[in-house]
Amino acid sequence: MNSITVLLADDQRLMREGLATLLALADDIEIVGQAADGQEAIDLAKRHKPNVILMDVQMPHVDGIAATQAIRAALPDTKVIMLTTFSDDEYLMAGLRAGAIGYLLKDMPSEQLVDAIRSAAKGQSPIGPEMARKLVNLVTHSPAMSKSSVVSELSDREIEVLKLIAAGLSNKEIAEQLVIAEGTAKNHVSNILSKLEARDRAQAVARAKELGVL
Repeated sequence: MNSITVLLADDQRLMREGLATLLALADDIEIVGQAADGQEAIDLAKRHKPNVILMDVQMPHVDGIAATQAIRAALPDTKVIMLTTFSDDEYLMAGLRAGAIGYLLKDMPSEQLVDAIRSAAKGQSPIGPEMARKLVNLVTHSPAMSKSSVVSELSDREIEVLKLIAAGLSNKEIAEQLVIAEGTAKNHVSNILSKLEARDRAQAVARAKELGVL
């Protein structure tokens, strides 16, 4: 069985050495290098082509986010796990966007860290429980989800009216088309503008197209 080659990147020497000592206890993990900053991590990664990199977020010269992006571009088969003390949403999303496969906090149990490295080597995404909750919250409240909620607020009748607005019909023409009172058509248009947060009919149509309603 081949060992999982691992590169450690952290600007704190004690952290690097502690991790190296810890991981050396696992018979299927081999430490191939230690980097004190992001640029050194990039250089060592290109030299050793490790299976997995444990990457700190905040480091001098080149931070972990930028280093991750550079490494993933050069070595797409190398898996990067962000290992940090920072649980900020901003760092979590930035790390994942940069190409990290996982995001863990440094205070996690050692046996879980070893399991996370093994999972990452297999292409799985290890994310700690706290960060997983944050990620779910971020996705749930993302613009895409907000768009879906806006669309769900529109009734079937309002979507019908919206399509007629897009076709250039006036309130009177919409009323005639749907066989409803002109006042009712006007109310539908007002509700549509309110739900789409549009100042006029043209902006409502543009917003509807953006949301995929039209």
